[in-house]
Amino acid sequence: MKWIRVNMANQSIQVETVPEAYTGLGGRGLTAAVIHAEVPPTCDALGPENKLVIAPGLLSGTPLVNTSRISIGAKSPLTGTIKESNSGGKIAASLGKLGITAIVIEGRAPAGHLYLLSVDANGDARLEAADPYKGMRTYALSARLLETYGPKNTIACIGPAGEYQLKSASIQTTDVDDRPCRAAGRGGLGAVMGAKGLKAIVVSTEGSNPDVISDPETFKAAARTFAQELRKNPFTGKVLPNFGTASTVSAVNSLGAFPCYNATQGVFDGWEKISGEALAKLIKTRGGKTQHMGCAQCIVHCSNEFVDEQGKYVTSSLEYETIWSMGGMLGIDDLDTIARLDFLCDDIGLDTINTGVAVAVAMDAGYKSFGDGRAAIDMVEEVARGTEMGRLIGNGPEAVGKHFNHHRVPTVKGQSIAAYDPRGMQGNGVTYATSTMGADHTAGNMLGHYLSGALKPLAAEGQVDASRKVQIGMAAMDCTGMCILAGVGMATKEASGAMFAMLSAKLGQAIGPKEYAQMGMRTLKLERDFNQKAGFTNKDDRLPRFFCEEPLPPHNQVFVVSDEALDQLYNF
Repeated sequence: MKWIRVNMANQSIQVETVPEAYTGLGGRGLTAAVIHAEVPPTCDALGPENKLVIAPGLLSGTPLVNTSRISIGAKSPLTGTIKESNSGGKIAASLGKLGITAIVIEGRAPAGHLYLLSVDANGDARLEAADPYKGMRTYALSARLLETYGPKNTIACIGPAGEYQLKSASIQTTDVDDRPCRAAGRGGLGAVMGAKGLKAIVVSTEGSNPDVISDPETFKAAARTFAQELRKNPFTGKVLPNFGTASTVSAVNSLGAFPCYNATQGVFDGWEKISGEALAKLIKTRGGKTQHMGCAQCIVHCSNEFVDEQGKYVTSSLEYETIWSMGGMLGIDDLDTIARLDFLCDDIGLDTINTGVAVAVAMDAGYKSFGDGRAAIDMVEEVARGTEMGRLIGNGPEAVGKHFNHHRVPTVKGQSIAAYDPRGMQGNGVTYATSTMGADHTAGNMLGHYLSGALKPLAAEGQVDASRKVQIGMAAMDCTGMCILAGVGMATKEASGAMFAMLSAKLGQAIGPKEYAQMGMRTLKLERDFNQKAGFTNKDDRLPRFFCEEPLPPHNQVFVVSDEALDQLYNF
């Protein structure tokens, strides 16, 4: 179990066994513990006291399918809170197979210096000057690094947005085809990486020294059961491979909860043109891929490869959240424009969600017109050029709203909402308001509750209790390295039993439903305690007033969950 600390101030690297305080932790649970213990809550997120923690999950590097999710944690420059941002690709599996529990980036490089961290097949790390890569976008950078270090490596890197230290800057990771199209997007952690003076991390994919599994035979049997359950599940076995996460476009519009035109309407007039069905049809017509393996060890294949009219690669994967943020939120119903915006964000190193909403706020304020795809592309390109407007867009919706003195800014704790309007899905509003990391699309998504009829989407009753349960479960899932989509399979008794059996076999201790929930609760408590010490109170666990005052068509509902009810969420 290797633990690598990198001090950017003096370029020293310390390799040790995992400190006792962090034994048995992984993923988000580990990033939360390290940031809570080692980062002053009131520090400048872009200063030397902040730390960037890169941690594979507890099950990353094992034979289990769909466990190549990496957790990257720090104090967020966007929200001022603790933050874990999650990405796919190959890096989590690669670190797991090297037996590396975490890489902790500390300090800050001397002004004007830029570095690259490489980790070889033996798990040995070194820092090298990265001055030749200054200003490079992520696609060109990844190609150059793979030429230099060899094809059997995977990369995490920042683009110009991270070097500019913009608050929507992402950390891009390469997929199985070596393209930097997977993003730890939320919270501006690319800016933290840039502030540290770190341009990229190159990790060998040839590691063969993973952590020991205490009971390998039990683990192997349970892993087989879990994979079988994923293939049998209609959502992970059929819907996702055929339509990807874009399948959600029709579902959320049917609920009247698809926030479009900067969250002024709940149904997008052109939603059929950007739906999962329309996307799949267009991709097939052009010779692209609708079933694509984007992350290591994935058997769901929810990814896609979007190509242009000539069959040339544009982006992978065109996901639901981006189709919303660069589509409905901007009044754009053209998949080619949306795909181009997705590529630009990946290439420049930007969170597509925060960036799309920033553009939407600018359009809503009258800077450009809704539906103007060319204007949207130009605004995102300005981020790479470092213009005044580019820096506003790159710093997110609140920066744009402040500049234009515009009141309708759909953020919580500085971070934009995701593709579910809280007036049409009240439980998602609870999650947005109370999440330790600002409005978030994975922290506690309630869509399944509404589609199944388990909960009424427009009523206040039951939303806080349901959001609490899902937030705890998601925090636990983020500790394992398991993909949230594969986690859907845990709904069956057989799959959840297999998950608990694998965690028990891996850690050598009994893990059942109670211990699993405790994993999630421990993570949330650490995160909330950090935020409170940073100065956040329950008054920050609120949605913007316009959600409570402006009815959302077509059902003309406002957010109705009371402040008193929101304040009960952390009663556990």
